[in-house]
Amino acid sequence: MLAQVSRADFNWHEILYNLWHMLLAYALAFPIGWDREKMVKSAGLRTFPLVAMGACSYMLIGIAVFQEGDPQSRVIYGLITGIGFIGGGAILKEGGSVTGTATAASLWNTAAIGIAVAWDHFEVAILLSIVNFLTLRVVRRLKERLDTERPTHPDD
Repeated sequence: MLAQVSRADFNWHEILYNLWHMLLAYALAFPIGWDREKMVKSAGLRTFPLVAMGACSYMLIGIAVFQEGDPQSRVIYGLITGIGFIGGGAILKEGGSVTGTATAASLWNTAAIGIAVAWDHFEVAILLSIVNFLTLRVVRRLKERLDTERPTHPDD
């Protein structure tokens, strides 16, 4: 048995193909994780790239193992559901305030980046990464400005 394992033929083309996809998913999620880490959020520099790479890997396996159609769509469904569950854990409610929704949405988006990379839809993955990063960086400033202009109590 050990002789069979040691003589296993590796498909180096497939290994490099999958490695390229996983590294690209990781790289596209890295700026999002960097932003969350910089803002001292619950998920950050390690979580976001790993979510993108994991989603990409599950999808690559789904594409390789299942024929087109329903089984592959069920892999996507499972990823979306599972990442939604993880994102739900990032949302916290204290009194009348809720935090973590941007982190949760970004986690969900990051999984979509991984899925898009696995399907060779690099343009979608790049756009998702850019829009997510810019939303966190630019819209944050707008939100902070609006928060300072709002009355502190809803009845005011």
